Amino acid sequence: MVGDQAVTGGAKLYGLGVGPGDPDLLTVKAVKLLAAVPVVAYPAPEGGASLARAIAAAHIPDGKTEIAIETPMVAGRFPADEVYDRYAAKIAGQLTAGRDVAVLCEGDPFLYGSFMYLYLRLADRFPTEVIPGVSSLGACAAVAGAPLVSRNQVLTVLPAPLAEDDLEARLNLAEAAAIMKVGRHLPKVRRVLDRLGRTNRAHYVERATMDEQRVLSMAEAPEDAPYFSMILVRSPEDVEPPS
Repeated sequence: MVGDQAVTGGAKLYGLGVGPGDPDLLTVKAVKLLAAVPVVAYPAPEGGASLARAIAAAHIPDGKTEIAIETPMVAGRFPADEVYDRYAAKIAGQLTAGRDVAVLCEGDPFLYGSFMYLYLRLADRFPTEVIPGVSSLGACAAVAGAPLVSRNQVLTVLPAPLAEDDLEARLNLAEAAAIMKVGRHLPKVRRVLDRLGRTNRAHYVERATMDEQRVLSMAEAPEDAPYFSMILVRSPEDVEPPS
């Protein structure tokens, strides 16, 4: 039951996290479900290829019905309610017909995942299960060799599109932070880190676990960053080795 409405039946909807990019990081459960479900849906930019589909491609057998959820990737137009309304109706049609549907999502479905918009539209009407995926938080920390937190430190997750003064205020209070969705906001994040004197303790990671992965100190970070990039920054802690 979601909200005040009871699930009415039909086939099952799965929100399936496919991890950060390496196809080997799909969970065993995710791979089994991809083999079993008759319908696979996935987000895709308008007129472009789906990254979620590409990550999971090796685990998707031939013969599946596929639904590309084309969404505008333009600032100020996301999430696009009319898009999710339309595709929720398409997916509901498959579920009503008795066909299970797996909706792919990069990373984890409930960590800035697009699946949540379909979940809110469908989970009150159909049995729904969320399959967690390896998140970009864990992936970036692993490839950077930079533990996110230790002992009683608190991790703060910040979206880079925040207003500069808001980002600075929140980062100033954070013992450890992961700044996600960096992309075109990299110059703003760099200014904030410089002002707070935290640049020398920040790691820049783009496309973690993918073939194009790059891991750099913040001082070495490029001028432009892709959407799939993250900055990790942490205060000193007494478990760190002596210099």
